[in-house]
Amino acid sequence: MQELKNRYLSLDVFRGLDVALMIIVNSPGNYSATYSPLLHAEWHGFTLTDLVFPTFLFVVGNSMSFALPKYESMGDGEFLKKIFKRTLIIFLLGFLMYWFPFFEGGHLKPINQTRIFGVLQRIALCYFFASIIIHYFKVKGALIFSLVALVLYRVLLGAFGDLTLEGNAVLKLDAFLIGESHMYHGEGLAFDPEGLLSTLPSIVNVIAGYMTGLYLQKNGQNYETLAKMMMVGAAFIFMALWWDLLFPINKKLWTSSFVLHTVGIDLLVLPILVFIIDIAKKTKWTYFFEVFGKNTLFIYLVSEVFVILLFTFKINDQSAYSWIAQHIFGATLSDYTGSLGFALWIMLSCWAVGYVMDKKKIYVKV
Repeated sequence: MQELKNRYLSLDVFRGLDVALMIIVNSPGNYSATYSPLLHAEWHGFTLTDLVFPTFLFVVGNSMSFALPKYESMGDGEFLKKIFKRTLIIFLLGFLMYWFPFFEGGHLKPINQTRIFGVLQRIALCYFFASIIIHYFKVKGALIFSLVALVLYRVLLGAFGDLTLEGNAVLKLDAFLIGESHMYHGEGLAFDPEGLLSTLPSIVNVIAGYMTGLYLQKNGQNYETLAKMMMVGAAFIFMALWWDLLFPINKKLWTSSFVLHTVGIDLLVLPILVFIIDIAKKTKWTYFFEVFGKNTLFIYLVSEVFVILLFTFKINDQSAYSWIAQHIFGATLSDYTGSLGFALWIMLSCWAVGYVMDKKKIYVKV
């Protein structure tokens, strides 16, 4: 409970906004009838949906700026113990989520075909490496790492492949290390958008979130602080659009230009929330998103398990997911509106779980 009180309300709301949007884009009723902003860019390019995951990493960094000093005060050994423990738990939860529901046709699902990397696994790895870098090399070292990582990633992609879906170095490294059976196949071939190599630049999103949280705590919530954050954000977007000409913005490859672009947007959005919520005190609308922001990881897991179960159970030889989307939302609304309505139902169902937990003062911390 104490950790919740030490964070700015705007950060909880920012986190909650992102999780709400993440659930919506992950669970459309009809994938072929989804509004374009709620779809990822097919390859190069950028949509609203592409902002969701890097923003999640950014807010992980925000939270770290409050938690790491407390961990570090416990001593080096205890710090490492906490970081390793949290990393392993989050990574394992991600792996088990892909293996769930564990049984298929009365038999244990083959673990040798379970996806290894994914959303939670990337969060775990980025959290781990960002924590270690910041702890041992401090702010200056983390800034140097960020610059080197973004440049080095471009060099690696150019040296060991190209920027196509079939020939990129991210795919090649994952295929070599873990094999195609452990990779994501949603792109029509074995390619993981959360692959090992593309984790390198995504660490920078976490470090940027940490630096932003640290800057806010040090300089306070005032107009000058917010203006400087927004100017840096605008500069990052400008640099991203320039670099896009040479190294295209691409979420699935998590290109360096994509990192700059998403961090830049986050540095524009967060100051607006800080002004509205923490300075102007306009908070009547915030509670809905606070519910998501207080149990972020747990509610995300609930949403994923909920969707998996809906796909698992059958109604008239059709998955419950498809049947509900088609016969309830699709039958009463238009195709696109029905698809969005279904996604909103999933999101609101997860919110209801979070609401009950908040009223009972239950906050799940890893």
